[in-house]
Amino acid sequence: MLANLLSYPQKKGKTQDLTPSPSPIPTKEKKLLKKVVASGPRGRVLVMDSITKVCPEDIDTIVVSGSHGGASSGEFALEVPLRAAFFNDAGVGKDDAGIAALDMLQDRGVAGGTVSHVSGRIGDSQDMWDHGVVSHVNALARAMGILPGQALNETLTRLARA
Repeated sequence: MLANLLSYPQKKGKTQDLTPSPSPIPTKEKKLLKKVVASGPRGRVLVMDSITKVCPEDIDTIVVSGSHGGASSGEFALEVPLRAAFFNDAGVGKDDAGIAALDMLQDRGVAGGTVSHVSGRIGDSQDMWDHGVVSHVNALARAMGILPGQALNETLTRLARA
């Protein structure tokens, strides 16, 4: 098994054993969230724990996804013409990988942004909605008045109702 062959150096030549545990750790099954959190004359705001849940019925909505803002998430977001898409910056990462979707969205005419991983849990769109602070935006989002440092829920609610 490959996992048995891999190890990572620790302090002073020690290695970490990556052998899988004999039985899975019991976890509470959780259904992925997808719901409307704000609406108004200018549209609606959806939260969804995974951007893979975006579908044709979501055309022209503002989506807040618990997914990271990497390239794979950008590809899913671009499958449906959204008004705007927001992700978790996942700490941004090497070569800005955690926010790569923002340029992809910009190139296709979609506003995009991320929430700081410190303010909202990755994979938990409700927590991002309740506590998220905007960390990065593309030019289209900036033109809509969305700026780093703003509370995500207040900003997007204003956009839906304005």
